[in-house]
Amino acid sequence: MVTPSENTPAKFYATTPIYYVNAKPHLGHAYTTIISDALARWHRLIGDDVHFLTGTDEHGLKIQQAADAAGLAPQAFADSIAPLFAEAWGKLNISHDDFIRTTEPRHTERVQKFLQSLKDADHIYAGKYEGPYCVGCEEFKLPGDLIEAGDEKLCPIHSKPVEIVNENNYFFRLSAFTDKLLAHYKANPEACQPESARNEVISFLEGGVSDLSISRSTFDWGIPVPWDTDQVVYVWFDALLNYATAVGLTDAPDSEGGQKFAQTWPADVHLVGKDILRFHAVIWPAMLMAAGLEVPKKVFAHGWLLVGGEKMSKSKLTGIAPKDITDHFGVDAFRYYFLRAIPFGSDGSFSWEDMSARYTSELANDFGNLASRLAAMIEKYCGGVLPAVSNDAGLSAALAETVAKADAAMVALDFQGGINAIMEFCKRVNGYVTEKEPWKLAKDPANQAELESVLYNTSEALRALAVLLNPVMPATCEILWESLGANEKLGAIGNQQISKVATWGQLPAGSKVTKTPVLFPRLEAAE
Repeated sequence: MVTPSENTPAKFYATTPIYYVNAKPHLGHAYTTIISDALARWHRLIGDDVHFLTGTDEHGLKIQQAADAAGLAPQAFADSIAPLFAEAWGKLNISHDDFIRTTEPRHTERVQKFLQSLKDADHIYAGKYEGPYCVGCEEFKLPGDLIEAGDEKLCPIHSKPVEIVNENNYFFRLSAFTDKLLAHYKANPEACQPESARNEVISFLEGGVSDLSISRSTFDWGIPVPWDTDQVVYVWFDALLNYATAVGLTDAPDSEGGQKFAQTWPADVHLVGKDILRFHAVIWPAMLMAAGLEVPKKVFAHGWLLVGGEKMSKSKLTGIAPKDITDHFGVDAFRYYFLRAIPFGSDGSFSWEDMSARYTSELANDFGNLASRLAAMIEKYCGGVLPAVSNDAGLSAALAETVAKADAAMVALDFQGGINAIMEFCKRVNGYVTEKEPWKLAKDPANQAELESVLYNTSEALRALAVLLNPVMPATCEILWESLGANEKLGAIGNQQISKVATWGQLPAGSKVTKTPVLFPRLEAAE
């Protein structure tokens, strides 16, 4: 059976947004990042040459104001916050290949080169900007974007008053690319997902697009405009370029950076929140078009995380730190829940009750208990040694179907669908054990061969489950992999291949199977 992943290009470049350092990492940041990590890990199992980028956005008025409030210089403030993101991703087992900061020389220098090239090509001109600006969004707003509250005009996202900006700036000829962008999205519907996001972008473009002010003169925390150092680059024009500067944009073709860019670009997928969709699906590809570069293959805008029907917000006391959840449920359960419970692309509600229920039912009972029972039975009935290779036709056929379904879903960014398929197989294996009743078979020595067959088949099923769930729960699956003796016999779990997971009989007879700590302790015991 040919799965979608067998036709996937060898190169796969995935990114998260880069996160503002005006505040510590929060649950929204973590959500996007674990999604990106699971996708990157899956593509590594496919065998792709994966490059996974994340990082921090450190310029702009919002950062300068946050630094002023903290009594620090902007760079010192950024230096105090950026490591918190790197630390958070380490705790969540994020496997990024690069972490870029927009204050790094590699970014600054490449942004200036890129900007100069656009000016030299007459894509940038001097002009005057007057209109509303939201510091929270770091975005120039159209009057129609705002909501009215008495005599004030508010940003619809932050519900805070906007500033009226009047500056002599430099402008990017964004409007010149309207038709080209429309043609791109109509010809390539996969380039902006989900469908609701693409429809929003097309509607926005059809409504007419103004040229974009790309510099600021009223503050100085940003990358200097190369031909006018009294101005700094507009933070979004600066930040969007990180996806390309991180892999060598503007470097000479025969240099290390130039070769990296040729090998990596374009990005295969930018994963972003829907509130920054227009930046990524309108401004960013237009910038690339102006430079004669390929646009990203896909921009995917996910929904908001909701608590009590409202977007998570510190100001509304609905903000939840990732640590609040991981301290209670563990990191892998955290990763599993947000991949499994929320259809990617839609708004999703978080509740402690729902997570507790899924933890108990799906992780502790279905998956964790299966692993614990299997290790205990092999120790009790087979001296801790894996018995002879056996093949249950029903299980092996179900596994082949599971791998095909899961692979198709995961590469299509349907993480919920992929995990559903895997966990249905887990239920099938539990049903197999319940049906065969190995504890009863063990009572009669005449049933020893059948008993060993059941235990081997269950072990093989768990081998496959460990690989399939590894992108979702890497630490837990590593423990299970070691327990099955698979690391010694088959190599590291991260080096396994999706295309070979369904090949039955990979665990060799005689492998040592060991008990592990309970993979998902009962929550009562963990409290």
